[in-house]
Amino acid sequence: MAPRPPAPLFPAFPRLLHGGDYNPEQWLHQPEVIVADFRLMREAKCNAMSVGIFSWAMLEPEEGRFDFAWLDGIMSRLANQNMKAVLATPSGAKPAWLSLKYPEIRRMNDQGLRDPHRGRHNHCRTSPVYREKTAIINRMLAERYKDHPALLLWHVSNEYSGDPCHCPLCFEAFRQWLKQRYHGNLEELNQAWWSTFWSHRFSQWEEITAIDPSMHGMVLDWKRFITDQAVDFFRNEIEPLREFTPNVPVTINMMGTYMGLNYWKFAPYIDIASWDSYPAWHSEPDEFRVAADTAFNHDLNRSFKGQPFLLMESTPSQVNWQPICKPKRPGMHILSSLQAVAHGADSVQYFQWRKSRGSSEKFHGAVVDHDGSAENRVFQEVARLGSMLEKLAPVAGSDTPAEIAVVFDWENAWAIDGHQGFQNREKHYGDEVRAHYRELWRRNLAADVVDADADFSRYKLVIAPMLHMVRTGADRRLADYVRQGGILLLSFLSGMVNENDLCWLGGFPGGELAAVAGLRVTETDAFYPDQRQTVHAVNGNILGLRGEYDVQHYADLIQLKGAEAVMAYGQEFYANTPAVTVHAFGKGACYYLGARVKEPFLTDFYTGLVKRHSLRSAVQGQIPAGVSAQLRRAGNRTFLFLMNFTTEARAVTLPVGQTCRDLLEDRDISGTVKLPAYGVRVLAGAAG
Repeated sequence: MAPRPPAPLFPAFPRLLHGGDYNPEQWLHQPEVIVADFRLMREAKCNAMSVGIFSWAMLEPEEGRFDFAWLDGIMSRLANQNMKAVLATPSGAKPAWLSLKYPEIRRMNDQGLRDPHRGRHNHCRTSPVYREKTAIINRMLAERYKDHPALLLWHVSNEYSGDPCHCPLCFEAFRQWLKQRYHGNLEELNQAWWSTFWSHRFSQWEEITAIDPSMHGMVLDWKRFITDQAVDFFRNEIEPLREFTPNVPVTINMMGTYMGLNYWKFAPYIDIASWDSYPAWHSEPDEFRVAADTAFNHDLNRSFKGQPFLLMESTPSQVNWQPICKPKRPGMHILSSLQAVAHGADSVQYFQWRKSRGSSEKFHGAVVDHDGSAENRVFQEVARLGSMLEKLAPVAGSDTPAEIAVVFDWENAWAIDGHQGFQNREKHYGDEVRAHYRELWRRNLAADVVDADADFSRYKLVIAPMLHMVRTGADRRLADYVRQGGILLLSFLSGMVNENDLCWLGGFPGGELAAVAGLRVTETDAFYPDQRQTVHAVNGNILGLRGEYDVQHYADLIQLKGAEAVMAYGQEFYANTPAVTVHAFGKGACYYLGARVKEPFLTDFYTGLVKRHSLRSAVQGQIPAGVSAQLRRAGNRTFLFLMNFTTEARAVTLPVGQTCRDLLEDRDISGTVKLPAYGVRVLAGAAG
């Protein structure tokens, strides 16, 4: 990829955002608290606050009676302090009067019962009434603040959920969605759902009134419909925002790999990706796995738009909803925040600014605790980070060069979740993908996280473990990618069904993937916890692997059709048959991991793969264990983030003769870079 000029997300405000969710409506009866808040925001070097997220009942206390005076005051305070507003639309939590007067907006469960008014995100997204009411309040917000100097970004709703509504309105919408998908042809739908099984065949559209979990194609389409309906609701929400503020970008705050919605479907309609990050730091003997898995989510959000994203929510201390809500140890807040920046974030924002005095999140971490003090450890660390982010302003808008793609596909995950066979408890699609990603992170290899519809041509290596669903055309695109010189990694359970969850005929993997992989899977073995299978290296294999490893959960029985074995099985009736293979195809190659093999297999496998295919890490030379090196790039300038995820000091030696600028300490540096426990250094230098 050729370097591109830096492109800040907010050209008129080219800096890293620092702030968080601010709920002044909870404190209107204590105006001195709001005065203190803005003083503390200055001390913490905050420059952008998210407001109005759950404010509908305060903005419209009765139907048709609006009160914006309190929000006017907050917006003016932000502008007067040269701060910006990430202004939310309030559809995430509706007021009680709306539920009482219009019962149809309350979600219905699969037993036909309406949910009571409680919690949040409990509305029906199909309801014309709810869509009308959200459009009204959004229009008033957009028209009122369209020229306000504080307005920076629209924060649309909050953490859209995928919880389904089973009301008559939703099922009528589902039937209309199906008619469009299947071209109004009920016979096409019956074939796609294989409805002759168990005599589930439909003779008229009106018979589709419930979701039958035995029909995998139906369940898959229902999940697709839920996402499409959420996207449609989102587009309804932003229509007045686009009308009155066409130059103000919109975002939704996503939730990592949340399975309720396919976030890739939102990507074309949002201007900036953002997400809410709450890792369970200090939950394991070391931080490696948590750090790598968090990096995976950062890279996923960067990949949605192929540009910097926003860390919309994080906690400066602890949450209140994990099984064990552990405070971050000294240094971890700065480290974890700058990890997000290292992977492409142009913001560090929090939930929440000030702890609520009551209700369900009163003990959720915040910048300002119940004591209201700036003297406690958490506030001081936030303020220190604020100063660091000001020094890192040149990083804003820079991109992340990656020559590797890891495929994480929501529809594939749904298909595996509904899949019945082999292993019905130990599927772990997300865990498998992250296990491969962790090996890249361990080696400081930058990666995009993409879905199966991505353009693969820009990547040197594409990693697609457990690609169970291969949608029509995806097999051909992957074949073309390898044929032109790409390196592809597939694994067990790959290429088994198409987009309708119908099995590929002619053997697995299906379609053109059989030729790409150079093999056929004849059977798949599955193991009880106390059963043992192993794989061992084949002499002279091209990756230089040695030794024996234990298998768990899955083992494909492989018949070679041009591929060569890298590893072979050690036990059972298929002992000494291929378990891991490689196949030269066109100008490229395809690796196939036929079994889920326990650690340290993937570590050794990627050691050989990286060496053979000359994959490049963010920094040359040896990086100490537990230290992550990530690169961002702006034109011909690079920013190297060195992050120590251990509780011991580490040192990184720069290449001989190389001098960089330490942005946080504002000095030139060469030779050895010292990192204290949980320490971070950011070095600016020339590309290459």
